[in-house]
Amino acid sequence: MNHEPTPQSRLDIIPLSLAEANEFIEKHHRHHGRLRFYKFAIGAVDETKTLRGVAVIGRPVSRHRDDGRTAEIGRLATDGCPNACSKLLAASWRAARAMGYCRMGTYTLVDESGTSLDAAGWKLVYTTKGGSGWARHTRPGRSDANPGPKKLYEAPGAGQ
Repeated sequence: MNHEPTPQSRLDIIPLSLAEANEFIEKHHRHHGRLRFYKFAIGAVDETKTLRGVAVIGRPVSRHRDDGRTAEIGRLATDGCPNACSKLLAASWRAARAMGYCRMGTYTLVDESGTSLDAAGWKLVYTTKGGSGWARHTRPGRSDANPGPKKLYEAPGAGQ
């Protein structure tokens, strides 16, 4: 069942469990699947209470960024509803700041435009070199479906 947004669609933010967020991610994320760990998850619902997008926030994947005060959006997925990405980005950062986090980041593939991140005021910090995935002799079993370079964006005002 397709729920097309109306021009006056209003989106509200709701808390989600990881199971609820993962169910949506499985259906709507272009290149990643479920997450196993998280700090919190939120969703954007329209006026009919239909879930239109989710954001899952957790610890940074890079140990160099995992300082206890940095959060990371591990997954952001929508069904294409206008403004859902921007709404989720802003709400994620507000919630993280309220919890005491000083920085928030997220990664995109280098071939993704980052339009929603730019529109929400997020800044491109750097592009990773990529590599053979996250698995190392010290962390066996972890894999990355997209081991190439990624762009790291940070939330507006992060680190201030």
